[in-house]
Amino acid sequence: MVITYSVILIGLLFLIRPLQKNSFYILHAALVILTAYYIETHYFRASVFGTKTLLLFIVFQFVSINLVTILAYWVDKKAAIKGAWRVPEINLHALEFLGGWSGALLAQRLFHHKNKKRSYQSMFWFILFMQIAAVYIILKYLGLL
Repeated sequence: MVITYSVILIGLLFLIRPLQKNSFYILHAALVILTAYYIETHYFRASVFGTKTLLLFIVFQFVSINLVTILAYWVDKKAAIKGAWRVPEINLHALEFLGGWSGALLAQRLFHHKNKKRSYQSMFWFILFMQIAAVYIILKYLGLL
């Protein structure tokens, strides 16, 4: 289970160029891998391709990417206030694209950050609608809709 997650998450670093310099994604990957390792060694041994394993991976992925996205927005907001180095927008969008859009939406509301910049919001909502469309197509293809 842990090896599979590691290969998937680290493999994304090579496939998606903006992730290679995105320290927040690396933090996310480490959180998911460590959590998967802890669960696997302390609670149960699961088949790598089993339903439980896949569902756990999705839960780990969703929770971790959203927490890391909120952290990235918080760091960027603090940097904006101080006039320090900012988190590149491409990094924030990469986190949203990987499933952190709900954390991004929450962070935009909590920190009042990136919610007025039109170009940023356009890309944010484009990513969200593309993910909704992808989920719909997948569920339709699987015959679940």
